[in-house]
Amino acid sequence: MNAASPYRVSPRAALRQSWQDVVFLHWRVPEDEVAPLFPAGTLPDVIDGSAWVGVIGLRMRNIWFGPVPYPAFFELNVRLYSRDSDGHEGVVFRAMEATDPLFAAGSRAAVRLPYTWAGFRYARTRTHVAYATRRLAPAADGAGVRMAVRPGTPLIEPTESEQRLTARWSLHEHWYGTTLRVPIDHPPWPLHRAELEAWHDDGLLAACGLPPLPEPPESVLYASGTTVRFGIPAPVR
Repeated sequence: MNAASPYRVSPRAALRQSWQDVVFLHWRVPEDEVAPLFPAGTLPDVIDGSAWVGVIGLRMRNIWFGPVPYPAFFELNVRLYSRDSDGHEGVVFRAMEATDPLFAAGSRAAVRLPYTWAGFRYARTRTHVAYATRRLAPAADGAGVRMAVRPGTPLIEPTESEQRLTARWSLHEHWYGTTLRVPIDHPPWPLHRAELEAWHDDGLLAACGLPPLPEPPESVLYASGTTVRFGIPAPVR
């Protein structure tokens, strides 16, 4: 099973979400090629000897801002893996594509997260899960990705790398002249190995400032879902 979160975020946290039908694609990338993309006070988290890029597709459901529910939507994010000066492991998002334009605009304005309103196609059958995206605004460049996987057997004991690429307990973000760390808490991921059926980058990775990536990804995983709580942001020293 995945490792447990070092944080104990309150069940009444200001923001709670369920992430469902989660597809994880991961590539190794040279550390020096992505290091300039990290906010001040953070560095690439080296996992199994490498920095990594992740592309993650999911259904965002059961969203609560305190006691107020929010409608479900689809999201696909492109992320890097960070470690801050206090040793906290986290993620740095390079893109967050969402079908909800209000959520995307509000998150960009309030938290500086790189959300973009995007069109989505989603398919879920008994044997496969697929996502396809295309940007609409504010970066109406048409960039997107297409991916499909066939979930396989459950991972009873994920490797250390598989755990560290999926169970991330902080979000690092540059916010109005400082870097914030947002604690994240969730139950262990019910991970499955998965077979890649399709992958195509329609310019999204280049739009994120990332180098060309080899095909196929080195790691392909799937999880049915988990519930995530976000804690109080704190500045990175």
